[in-house]
Amino acid sequence: MSESPDIRLEVRRWCEKAEHDLRNAEYVLTLGKGCPTDTVCFHCQQCAEKYLKALLLFRSIGFPKTHDLVLLYNLATGQCRLNLPLSAVQPLNRYSIEARYPGDWEPIDLQEAAQAVEMARLIRRAVRDVLSRDVLGEGE
Repeated sequence: MSESPDIRLEVRRWCEKAEHDLRNAEYVLTLGKGCPTDTVCFHCQQCAEKYLKALLLFRSIGFPKTHDLVLLYNLATGQCRLNLPLSAVQPLNRYSIEARYPGDWEPIDLQEAAQAVEMARLIRRAVRDVLSRDVLGEGE
């Protein structure tokens, strides 16, 4: 696929922001006891959202302003092959709200936060496998 320089740059920017979210989640998780697990999970959801949006941009697939990972996943997989089951995306969906705002939510323990990080890594890997090395800035 031959992408325009503007599209490559925009996709790269989305990926860079996704990477920042993942690094934040991974680092905060190392705090162990006392770790703000809601923040870890929020950053994992954001990582997944930004990577899915980067893929949609890369494939020139329009998407609405949304935090709904299932919707973004369905848009992406409707147009391209993504080696990623919906079950790897769906659990992160709730963190766009529950991890950001007070409410009557179930507490998130360290194990659940660690699972969220693993899901974000899986989504990252699947999307990066589809994106070209040129878009990712690799090999420069």
